Amino acid sequence: MFSLPLNAQALPYPDPLHPIVVHFAIAMVLFSFGCDLIGYFTHNVRLFEVAWWNLFVASLAVFVAVLLGQFEAALAPTYPAVEPVLTTHTLTGWMLSAAIVGVTALRFVLRRHRPIGIPPAYLGCETVLVCLVLFQTYLGTVSLGIRTARSACSGSH
Repeated sequence: MFSLPLNAQALPYPDPLHPIVVHFAIAMVLFSFGCDLIGYFTHNVRLFEVAWWNLFVASLAVFVAVLLGQFEAALAPTYPAVEPVLTTHTLTGWMLSAAIVGVTALRFVLRRHRPIGIPPAYLGCETVLVCLVLFQTYLGTVSLGIRTARSACSGSH
């Protein structure tokens, strides 16, 4: 059987990669929303381009983040206190991946048919997406906090 040497975080590499990659996806979605919002009110077409490319890269980065999260969660020791939050975080992560790709596809269609602006309904979709991203960020923070507190109390890593 093939086995990899694991470090103190039960990973075959030095540091967890999920928190690193997921921050790119979070930042890109939030920045895209900000650019679209400012572009909507200032009618600055260049901000719509910036928003589009940030959302496009976020739709790629989110899948990498989710896959790394799945891999790292499978290797990490689980505690009963964190399992419900971690399960919700996992399911929300997959749904959020689909939502980001869906909003990106919608943005692509809007970009082709209406390159100089976006409709208010699209901003509503993006607002819902941002709320989902913030909820997912909260779940990730809570699950990490519970896991870290549990490790500190038990004296293990």
